[in-house]
Amino acid sequence: MTVATVVGFPLGSNLTATKLAESEAALRNGARELEMVLNLGALKSGDRTLVQSEIRCLAQLSHDNQALLKVIVENALLSQEEKILACALAMDAGADFVKTSTGFAASGATAADVALMRGVVGHKIGVKAAGGIRTAADLITMADAGASRIGSSASIEIVRELGAP
Repeated sequence: MTVATVVGFPLGSNLTATKLAESEAALRNGARELEMVLNLGALKSGDRTLVQSEIRCLAQLSHDNQALLKVIVENALLSQEEKILACALAMDAGADFVKTSTGFAASGATAADVALMRGVVGHKIGVKAAGGIRTAADLITMADAGASRIGSSASIEIVRELGAP
């Protein structure tokens, strides 16, 4: 089993130093996947340098510790252009995945967002769909749209629905 944890929850507005401290503690305690919430305020204000620098720092720390870094974009709170920019910055900064949402916003993953994200990152990095995925049909829809991973609080029910013991 791989241990994963979130960093910068819920809106990514923590200082980079705080996210680094959270990440270091998590890695010391056994996490092998970090899911950082992108700094939404910085992205919306046009501070690409801060956003990309922060992702790059956390990606380097993760990779130095044989861990993966997923960047949570929180699509429900962004415009189409901001989603595209967020994915491009995450990929260019060395993230291993982009992720649709924390589950904190009013809505979660949509097939359109997953397809958009996959279109931006191609197959260079993964796309994780999370938020609102509650049925096997939802899972299949997200996979068909390009998700390489799924996050769901209904995973046991989905597995049962798919016929697994």
